[in-house]
Amino acid sequence: MDTARVAIVTGAARGIGYAIAHRLVADGYAVALVDNGVAIDGSGPDPAVVADAAATLGRCALPLALDIAQPGAGEAGVKATLEAFGAIDVIVNNAAILRDALIFKARRADWERVLATNLGGAFELLSAATPAMREAAKNGRAPGAIVNVVSTAGIYGNFGQGAYAAAKAGLIGLTRAVALDLARSGIACNAVAPFAATRVTESIRPANEAQAAYKARALKVPAERVAELVAFLASPTAAHVTGQLFGVRGREVFLFSQARPVARFIAPPSFDADAFGVLLNECCGPHFVELATDLEAFNTDPIL
Repeated sequence: MDTARVAIVTGAARGIGYAIAHRLVADGYAVALVDNGVAIDGSGPDPAVVADAAATLGRCALPLALDIAQPGAGEAGVKATLEAFGAIDVIVNNAAILRDALIFKARRADWERVLATNLGGAFELLSAATPAMREAAKNGRAPGAIVNVVSTAGIYGNFGQGAYAAAKAGLIGLTRAVALDLARSGIACNAVAPFAATRVTESIRPANEAQAAYKARALKVPAERVAELVAFLASPTAAHVTGQLFGVRGREVFLFSQARPVARFIAPPSFDADAFGVLLNECCGPHFVELATDLEAFNTDPIL
């Protein structure tokens, strides 16, 4: 059936993904929900999870029990969405899993599975969907939008989250590259780092009292506020906003700076470690970033 706007949301059956899908349906979108119903570590797929979520949202919700980490899943999701709704306007890459381990205990298989879902899945869906989105824009359809759900763990880091942080940092980089790739088509691409009570926050194992306090606060934050920001970025009203990195925690919405040079010095023609160290410490030392986790950086009461 033809509808005004069509979205694909991954990881859409629960938590933040479901809140986003619910918001978009309420705003008049048809939404394809891509979710294979796995546990937070990516195990135990259950297609009934996404079927139930879609049934709750109504006839404008299409359940797609696909594992976005698997080759061909993005293409299959795009094909099914086009067959059902006739267009694709919005992509929300939200699907993510966790397999936490300190780096000296981490396993390669877990690393690869996290990156395949959290970063590879986003790449594959965008690779499959953007040709149709670009073609539609060329044919006069209002340009669409992409929102990648990232994490402050990808900016600050966190204990035992090498794979998750690397995947989310990679998704920030992918956001910038895709924003540039699609700028001529008018398709916006932004990233959102959410703060909300989800299975991810429930799984936090605090390493100290400050992180325990963070978890208690995080479990109070509703996912609906994240969905509101995503819905805004998906709308034509935000067409001029692209390549940006936002955060949202309750009613608090913020824009992150992005890495740019903050200090510079010229090294001597001949290398001398002591002289080099003096220059580096004088020029760059005042700008060194504190080694703190995202849980510590945002350990204040949310504005609800």
